[in-house]
Amino acid sequence: MPDLNTNIHLDMFAAGKRKRSFAARLKKAIMVLRGKDDIYGLEWGDPETNPPLQYVRDHFLLPYISADKTVVEIGPGGGRWTRYMLSAKRIYAVDYHPEILNELKANITTTNIVPVTNSGDDFPSIPEGSIDFLFSFGTFVHLDLDIIDRYLKNIKPLLKAEGEVVIQYADFTKPLAQTNEGFSNNDPDKMRQLVKSHGYVIKEEDVKTMWHSSIIRFGRDHLVG
Repeated sequence: MPDLNTNIHLDMFAAGKRKRSFAARLKKAIMVLRGKDDIYGLEWGDPETNPPLQYVRDHFLLPYISADKTVVEIGPGGGRWTRYMLSAKRIYAVDYHPEILNELKANITTTNIVPVTNSGDDFPSIPEGSIDFLFSFGTFVHLDLDIIDRYLKNIKPLLKAEGEVVIQYADFTKPLAQTNEGFSNNDPDKMRQLVKSHGYVIKEEDVKTMWHSSIIRFGRDHLVG
């Protein structure tokens, strides 16, 4: 994987825009009639209609969202997953690329979303000890282990004592991850080791639902701090 200066995410964003630009008016009209939003990210699957993504939404996201929760989403794209967080008290949408945060703002205009442009692994302006839930899907699959390691270090101070974290990551034990040029060389053993090295407690792992990736849910180890 290239470093943070890569254009991979902006290239994906531009490709998605192109896909939606040709005959986009007709396609968007059809989607509106079907009750769908034409947002960046749906080209990789819609949690409304894709069974594995429906499961991720219902099991790993919705149970952790409520009106009293403050949440972080790393890599929101155009709002594919953000739209399920809108009942939260506050949503910090974190991305390295302001262009993508602008896309999110164009799609979702609720006042409880706070855009945060970061340096690739940090959380400027997010208060320590303020986060109930952190979610990231479609981002960590592209991040090398050293960047994931720094993210895990920087996430921990943000979490409340009972805070939860859900991250999807590339799983090279699966052939479809190995053949995806944009995926980082990661797997459950490596991810598990990284998470534990920062003193987190692993609460749940899902290595079966996704065909090219896996999901891990973890929180703070109260005995370690």
